Amino acid sequence: MLIKLIKKGVVWAFVGLLFALAAGLSPARAEEAGRVKTITIAVDRYGPVDQQTRAVLQQQLAEAVKVLQAQANATRLIAKLIGPAVVHIEAEVLGRRALQHGAARPVEEAGSGILVQLDGKTCVFTNRHVIAGATPDKVRISLADGRIIQPLRIWSDPETDVAVMEVGVSDVITAPLGNSDEVEIGDFVLAFGSPFGLSHSVTFGIISGKGRRDLDLGDSNVRLQDFLQTDAAINPGNSGGPLVNLNGEVIGINTAIASSSGGNEGVGFAIPINTFLFTAKQLVEKGVVTRAFLGVTLDARFDYQAAQQAGLQQLVGTRVVTVTPDSPAAKAGLQPGDIILRMDGKLIENDAHLITLVNMSEVGKEVTLQVLRNGHIFDVKAVLVARPQNPSQG
Repeated sequence: MLIKLIKKGVVWAFVGLLFALAAGLSPARAEEAGRVKTITIAVDRYGPVDQQTRAVLQQQLAEAVKVLQAQANATRLIAKLIGPAVVHIEAEVLGRRALQHGAARPVEEAGSGILVQLDGKTCVFTNRHVIAGATPDKVRISLADGRIIQPLRIWSDPETDVAVMEVGVSDVITAPLGNSDEVEIGDFVLAFGSPFGLSHSVTFGIISGKGRRDLDLGDSNVRLQDFLQTDAAINPGNSGGPLVNLNGEVIGINTAIASSSGGNEGVGFAIPINTFLFTAKQLVEKGVVTRAFLGVTLDARFDYQAAQQAGLQQLVGTRVVTVTPDSPAAKAGLQPGDIILRMDGKLIENDAHLITLVNMSEVGKEVTLQVLRNGHIFDVKAVLVARPQNPSQG
């Protein structure tokens, strides 16, 4: 068989030589032309091979990459500015996962945080679930310069997953805070933290959503949700770390991921810094959070069909079921069946949205509510009061 193939190859080579001679080429030139043609076809699949064309492409690349290089320079600067203010947190708590034979054993929780100045104090912002149940002497904060410190005081709020720790150091870098109300979908952001214990990691992405509510956060009791969504990689250990805009300002605190595998799948959530600050300031100033109350029970089953029946072309707003007697809502004249469309100009997306807006408002604030009743839209004003111990909803 091998002899036959060799013979066949010789025959075809001889035929090729005859064609080359017929074309006026010497055998050597014919062989060279055939080889060059073969090489050119093979290499051209990946780009031009002649040096002149490649030189032009190299020049074009140098011009085009300037935009990307400017972006890379910006992210590098942000990392250098914010990195020194990012901390790694380890807390020793008694957890249900460690219950054995009726006795709770210590569990190590880990997360991230960011150093800030608040009310004249140097503090660390983080998530409550990172240090929940831990006393100050059971919390270790690793600074970027290698120092390990412990907090003087800890404040936390389970309804928002906010935690603030006062630290007794002043010779540290603190991060500037931005305005999360100005954040738009598509904005570039960087997420800082210690995923899987890899301290001072940085990832890059965009804001991919806003106003994310009704998230299932496992054992967490986070009732007031209004998360920013990002595709910047967030993994276990990133909790409590900052989400930063291109101005180098903290616009969110990373708090959760949506994942079926336990790792990053491109959907992470952060508490907007304005929401975080509303709670943090009260914790530091008063030790507790006082929330506002409107005095309505809302219809969680208000759907598109109900909205259409009320005369709305799309599903917006939330419907009032009951009004608490002598409440701000009652004094403003709200009635069962009213559909609240806006609060202080903000379009209400659903019942959870209005509940969050009310609870994140100052006690004593006068708010303007846009109401739909029997096909007519009008405004009413209500002065919010402190929330009672066991409110029905808003």
